[in-house]
Amino acid sequence: MIENDLQFDFSKALKPARRFDDENHGLSHCMKAVDFIIELNDKILFIEVKDPQHPRVSKEELTRFLAKLKSKELVNKELIPKCRDSFLYEYAMNNLGKPVFYYVLIAIDALTKAELFYQTDILRKHIPVEGIPENPWQNRFIEGCMVMNIDTWNLYLPEYPVSRISEQLTSLKPVNSIS
Repeated sequence: MIENDLQFDFSKALKPARRFDDENHGLSHCMKAVDFIIELNDKILFIEVKDPQHPRVSKEELTRFLAKLKSKELVNKELIPKCRDSFLYEYAMNNLGKPVFYYVLIAIDALTKAELFYQTDILRKHIPVEGIPENPWQNRFIEGCMVMNIDTWNLYLPEYPVSRISEQLTSLKPVNSIS
């Protein structure tokens, strides 16, 4: 699966990965959708990909993205609605029968583990994964969530590696022909 400049290998999933954020679900006029839905043996993964470090992204676009990230606008206006709407859609279509985990890949090398943990904590509290402390959910709709960069993705999900396509292309060396 390819999203922007990123290539994912979901070949070890139980079923082929589904691209969900496209016209196929038919409700893009009123519902937001995660990029991919992956079914594993014991869980379902909702995957959202943000690639502001894509080679064609301008410095201004990257600056705007970082501002949305720092202000919590990214979490509140994009990540949470995509998770909730995707869950609602999949639940209504009777496609869920396993715990759902929401993983967000923000492909920026400079994000530190502390910043990723902070973003994960914000997302976890604002979804909210557990409900409110005084009255937690009896049935969670999302079992867990995590915000990762490429390095942490490949560390925590090595069976589903992600790589940057442009880096693969630049690492190819020309072959000298012998005449």
